[in-house]
Amino acid sequence: MVDGDTIRVGGETIRLHGIDAPELRQTCGDVPCGARSRDRLAAIIGGQAVQCAGRERDRYRRLVAVCRVAGVDIAGQLVSEGWALAYVRYSRDYLAEETRARRQRLGMWATEFVPPEEWRRGGR
Repeated sequence: MVDGDTIRVGGETIRLHGIDAPELRQTCGDVPCGARSRDRLAAIIGGQAVQCAGRERDRYRRLVAVCRVAGVDIAGQLVSEGWALAYVRYSRDYLAEETRARRQRLGMWATEFVPPEEWRRGGR
């Protein structure tokens, strides 16, 4: 795992399509949400085979893909548990999962946090 929304599979760096996870060093209140997001991603994969369907490459040349483990959409699982946000700038695929996580105050939603995109721009 690189971070909460980027993995390496067979030497390829893959950005999970449609989500934005906290940056590795990002905190949400006192919670190290960036590290927790990455750790949850690792747990979801759990050493299992990952199947990815690539869509395009991002500006960092990472393959942007929908990835699954044992039939489970990894990105959707992260969003539904509150460890990533639906990245609506690029996709509206995970809005329902985000809404449920927010209502249930799961993961990042259990505390105050700055959206990852804003945090990267310096809104820390």
